[in-house]
Amino acid sequence: MGVARREHLYKILVIGELGTGKTSIIKRYVHQFFSQHYRATIGVDFALKVLNWDANTVIRLQLWDIAGQERFGNMTRVYYKEAVGCFIVFDASRTSTFEAVLKWKQDLDNKVVLPDGSSIPCVLLANKPNSASVPVLKQSASVPVLKQSDSGGRVFGDRDPDPPQLVGSEASAKDVVKDSNYARTERQQSDEIRTGLYPAVQ
Repeated sequence: MGVARREHLYKILVIGELGTGKTSIIKRYVHQFFSQHYRATIGVDFALKVLNWDANTVIRLQLWDIAGQERFGNMTRVYYKEAVGCFIVFDASRTSTFEAVLKWKQDLDNKVVLPDGSSIPCVLLANKPNSASVPVLKQSASVPVLKQSDSGGRVFGDRDPDPPQLVGSEASAKDVVKDSNYARTERQQSDEIRTGLYPAVQ
């Protein structure tokens, strides 16, 4: 008798300020398509990435593209519900979008947690709109969310007694499919989910 094929569905949020390239990154990652011309997302949009993990396992990542202005509304609590992971995106050429990262993380931690009460794991993703951009990570000292780490970690939350470190990655929406750091981070999160560190939505 053959081994039963397993399928897992996970809800992953993609949040960040307006105009940081969230939709472009998702479209490039899911559909291998890039365009510089997207209308601003209103409310929330969805995409599905299917990963054939191994011969017996299929992982479906349900990506929720949350509009940048939604942090100021009341609907994020509904959008965040049952999420098990998150990407927080900022524009590497706009310091203000990096300074808003902590506000997004705090909003997230206040509205959704894992079943054990811990914060959902997050990845901070710097979108580089062009090769001439100077990463604001090296310029801004106003947002103390980064810690040095050789092996990576997670964005910390106020609820964590021993704040874990941050997984950070730089990527261009044009090249996100080829970007090794982005792909490795996404695969690492999926591996943790698959091995039972985080529960599946279904």
